[in-house]
Amino acid sequence: MSKSAYRLVLAGLAVLVLAATAVITVQRVSPYVAAVLIIALATAPFLISFERSRPDAREVVLMAVLTALAVASRAAFAFVPHFKPMAGVVMIAGIALGPRAGFLVGVLAALASGFLFGQGPWTPFQMLAFGAAGAAAGLLGACGAFPRAGLSLGQRVGLAAGGFVFVVLVLGPILDTSTLFLMASSLTPASAAAVYLAGLPVNTVHGAATALTLLLAANPLLGQIARVRRKYGLE
Repeated sequence: MSKSAYRLVLAGLAVLVLAATAVITVQRVSPYVAAVLIIALATAPFLISFERSRPDAREVVLMAVLTALAVASRAAFAFVPHFKPMAGVVMIAGIALGPRAGFLVGVLAALASGFLFGQGPWTPFQMLAFGAAGAAAGLLGACGAFPRAGLSLGQRVGLAAGGFVFVVLVLGPILDTSTLFLMASSLTPASAAAVYLAGLPVNTVHGAATALTLLLAANPLLGQIARVRRKYGLE
């Protein structure tokens, strides 16, 4: 693992601890403040790291295109309940561009798609969840588990399975946490269990959409991104 990826992992762990502390201490006052703290704490290390890397304008444009593609993928399947390929596109962006860019694509895609499907106090949780998906995939790509130039069939199957598990066990529960904070009358083990169990079928469908996207679209997208990177000297 590269030093930059290692630092991002440590920063991510610190963010989770700080975010959990913020939720516990601030939630009793205002769930909106807790949500804002979560997204601020989670995003700051990636924004600072990305800014210090002095990204090329062409790389920023590529990130913007992938963000738009992620939003479009969600809009295209809006008629199918809970079937959202957006996380899959964000994960592919993370593999192709790295964990920092993957996180930012996820954050921006969640924020932008909210203008189509509705913004609210849940939006920061969506930004954190999809950003985490892009960062996690980017870290695996940086470790060499999933080459950015293209994946074998076995690697695509592994990526699809990992994407499904990530959505069901991480991304989905983060989204469900917003429901818990904003809808539950009190934060108790019983209310938490009820919210997370109720969200399991939704997260399963979401995970299936992510797995299919990764299985079918990973190589075409990675190939196109690799060609763009070579053409404009972004390697």
